[in-house]
Amino acid sequence: MKAAVHTGYGPPEVVRIVEVDRPAVGDRDVLVRVHATTVNRTDCAYRAAKPFFMRLLTGLVRPRRTIMGTEFAGVVEEIGGGVTAFSVGDRVFGYNEGAFGAHAEYLAVPQDGSIATIPADVTFEQAAPGTEGAHYALAFITHAGIRAGQDVLVNGATGGIGSAAVQLLKSLDVTVTAVCATENLALVRDLGADRVVDYTAGDFTADERTYDAVFDAVGKSTFGRCRRLLKPGGVYLSSELGPWAQNPVLALVTPLLRGRRVRFPFPRDDRAVVERLRDLMASGAFTPVVDRRYPLDRIVEAYRYVETGRKVGNVVIVVRAD
Repeated sequence: MKAAVHTGYGPPEVVRIVEVDRPAVGDRDVLVRVHATTVNRTDCAYRAAKPFFMRLLTGLVRPRRTIMGTEFAGVVEEIGGGVTAFSVGDRVFGYNEGAFGAHAEYLAVPQDGSIATIPADVTFEQAAPGTEGAHYALAFITHAGIRAGQDVLVNGATGGIGSAAVQLLKSLDVTVTAVCATENLALVRDLGADRVVDYTAGDFTADERTYDAVFDAVGKSTFGRCRRLLKPGGVYLSSELGPWAQNPVLALVTPLLRGRRVRFPFPRDDRAVVERLRDLMASGAFTPVVDRRYPLDRIVEAYRYVETGRKVGNVVIVVRAD
């Protein structure tokens, strides 16, 4: 099968397209014929091994897993003898961080992993970007204890995480203020934001309103800068570690002070999360935003584009035409 492979860490150019063997299918595994995958911030971080400590997870000198790719959508080609949750021919999508392998024509995943069937009216290219950013957004919402009627600000509302967060928050009847650039104001309003702040016109942290939570979906602010935006007892969350890895530390310290606090959630990766996202897509409450599409043969270009920081929503890799 054809796959995008990297045998060393580095820039996008370390990735190349080669022929490799299909993955083996265990007793409780599902073999997926991949139709679409994505290139996202998670893939970029693992490929480059930045920050450096990621090598502890992926291999100190060289990557243990040479085929990257976390998100996938495709058709079940084969099932192991112990598989009961899926059948050959099922249309499925999911998330496979750690084991990776989605940047290929075939992928083997455990039936009890982060995999679910695709809603009937959703295409592979729409389903593939439905997990990575959304499961981070879901973790933010869950760990912050967000509930209907609250006010939340989302910084970076056009990224994979931010665009999902706006939609998931609105599905909970939350009042959302979204921060983005001028050219994306209309898009963010279409996602459901009640109020939009143009960060190119001024510093969003100077906003006169206060919020029950501030989600920094791009990791470009700090708790110190955003603290004044929080109501008493309000929560700050970021998708990044922050300067000097302060956010995990503040998540331990600030709850002890019984005031405004930081949370640094780790998202769940299991079938229940993907099934919840599937149901949200089926209901129309969540639609992944797609910026660009590239064929698998041009995946290096996709990596380069994602690393410009200019993508809106998600970048899809078309492995096999629908």
